Amino acid sequence: MAIEEPSQQASPDGDAPAALVWNRPARAPRRRALTVHRIVEASVALADAEGLDALSMRRVAAEVPTGTTSLYRQVASRGELLELMTDAVLGEVPPAPLTGDWRTDLHALATGQRAALLRHDWLGAVMSTRPALGPNSLRRIDRTLAAATALTRGDITLAGEAVSIIGDYVAGHAAREVAERETLRRTGTTEEQWRASLGPYLHRVIASGEYPAFTRRVVEAAERSFDELFAAGLETVLDGLAARYGN
Repeated sequence: MAIEEPSQQASPDGDAPAALVWNRPARAPRRRALTVHRIVEASVALADAEGLDALSMRRVAAEVPTGTTSLYRQVASRGELLELMTDAVLGEVPPAPLTGDWRTDLHALATGQRAALLRHDWLGAVMSTRPALGPNSLRRIDRTLAAATALTRGDITLAGEAVSIIGDYVAGHAAREVAERETLRRTGTTEEQWRASLGPYLHRVIASGEYPAFTRRVVEAAERSFDELFAAGLETVLDGLAARYGN
């Protein structure tokens, strides 16, 4: 990742680039209880309970509670707030020390990333745009790259490539699980109930004989949990990386 000189231009929504919150000295709150930590804590709780659509600066000010003007003295924009929230939740469970075995380490880091994405349904949407660059985020990135360099024999470009591949797998799998949770919340229907409701239609599909492979999948295949599917997929990704990088 090439490093460029900081730009003074505002982002398209009129805010300063969110990551620059880490380059700014902390402001002393006028009220002793109103700290950035308190604001972030309330914002995470709100997003966990109601989703990102509920996260406005006005709503956060009401949750703290404080005036919106006082809130803006501590956090300059919603973008900065999301950056701070992301870093806070990524620091909830510190990653285990590296063992030196690339497969063990990358497996543990990927599993930890998935757990964070599932603890906070909104996190995947935030991290899918630009990488968070706070201290907890950088600590995880650094540790994951260090683990991957053991796979790529010190080649940092290939290590970055491997980390991206794993990250995309973890994010995609977690997004599917989060989407299922949202469907359950919205409809009140579990996946098992949804499948049961399809019974009459699937019987007609199977009886038609037009879809033999699909019929085998419905009739013969075992159903596996999200945990089982994630574990199998992660092992497959790691196998592929080992084959690609020859380690």
